[in-house]
Amino acid sequence: MTTSFTPAIWIHLSAALAALALGAAVFLGRKGTLLHRVSGRTWAGLMLVAAISSFWIKGNGSYSWIHLLSILTLALLAAVVYAAVSGHIRRHRAGVIGLYSGSLVTAGLFALLPGRLLGKMVWGALGLL
Repeated sequence: MTTSFTPAIWIHLSAALAALALGAAVFLGRKGTLLHRVSGRTWAGLMLVAAISSFWIKGNGSYSWIHLLSILTLALLAAVVYAAVSGHIRRHRAGVIGLYSGSLVTAGLFALLPGRLLGKMVWGALGLL
């Protein structure tokens, strides 16, 4: 089992944490502005990197149920981008809220459980496990 932060884990963790912070800022900012569009595109790119990089992280040498969330994230990410581009703002808003809360917050909390690879590594690095 991997017991150190591999490049894939660093990439995944960095992209997810950056998307978490940037997403919060976008939620709090004014919608429809140039800053919103640029931030949203950056957020989508970070989400893409986080989702794709997860496929190089296998705690016990194989994929787990949490990898299904990465597939779902990729599909929903395409859907929210399409909704924004095609002017379906309500659908876009609902999808982004779902992606943020499901793919970042909920999946992040599951990934940090003490029995999961990332949880063991983070809590171990902090001396709490």
